[in-house]
Amino acid sequence: MSGLNEPFQTLARQRGAAELGIWIFLASELVFFGGLFTGYSVYRFLYPDGFLAAGAETNLIIGTANTAILLTSSATMAVAVWAGREGLRRHVLWGLCLTSLLGAGFMVLKAVEYAEDIRKSLVPGAGFALPERGAEIFFSFYWIMTAIHAVHLTIGVAAVSLAAWRLWRGRVDWRGTAFLHVLGLYWHLIDLIWIFLFPLLYLLGRGG
Repeated sequence: MSGLNEPFQTLARQRGAAELGIWIFLASELVFFGGLFTGYSVYRFLYPDGFLAAGAETNLIIGTANTAILLTSSATMAVAVWAGREGLRRHVLWGLCLTSLLGAGFMVLKAVEYAEDIRKSLVPGAGFALPERGAEIFFSFYWIMTAIHAVHLTIGVAAVSLAAWRLWRGRVDWRGTAFLHVLGLYWHLIDLIWIFLFPLLYLLGRGG
């Protein structure tokens, strides 16, 4: 298999089209999350005390651990992409498998954190635990942004796992094709979004 799909005449054109498509998608995702970050900033300005009180209630240990996990997964994905360029099939497979496992580990910790948040009545609505004005708005942003991020990560884990399985079974030609590069860009977007979420949701309210 050459990895070339119709209607492209060369692998270079196929890769260029794939890269253009993923960059358009990534830009739209950044605009979407940028709107959420802007809304968060506005309400943080309006309710500073409530946001500080709410931020102190998030689980810093899990948040930090998940940040380390995603940063590590970025490295393993980068190894997979590099190995694909170098023609090192085994390294590609290991990089994809480790990336998928790290992503799954993130989701397990996030599920533990969500269970803790529910137990502490930190879900917006009737019975919300914190009395400070604006605290409930903070957790509205918390749930919305982390849930959307989790959906993106779940899709990423599924895509990476499928790619690893197809590579292991010899059902995909990974040399000279764009799919690893596109997959890597998507994964790095997930990590980038979390890098912005972490200080907004976990470090707020914990300054000296």
